[in-house]
Amino acid sequence: MIYKVKIEPEALADIQDITDWYNNAKPGLGKRFQKTIVNQVDGLINKPHGCAVRYKQIRCVLVKKFPYMIHFYINEETKTIEVLAVISTDRNPKIWLEKSSMRVK
Repeated sequence: MIYKVKIEPEALADIQDITDWYNNAKPGLGKRFQKTIVNQVDGLINKPHGCAVRYKQIRCVLVKKFPYMIHFYINEETKTIEVLAVISTDRNPKIWLEKSSMRVK
């Protein structure tokens, strides 16, 4: 079954902040980061259950070639993948457990 994707405003802000940081570090790198995110989120549409559950009902997928994880929730009622955050793998997971778990109903 194909799922719809909803990217929460907090996740969009994460993506934009990371993009800006990469563009400041090296022109064009932010665009590469965004393209990688889009490709990986698109890949979730057909097989969202292929990613491991990390916290309660929150699943994560590593971003290829970048040190970040996409945190998402599968809403089975609406058949929607809800992207909650894009978080550095260097951050303490407990911080993001609190941030992400607030979004799950």
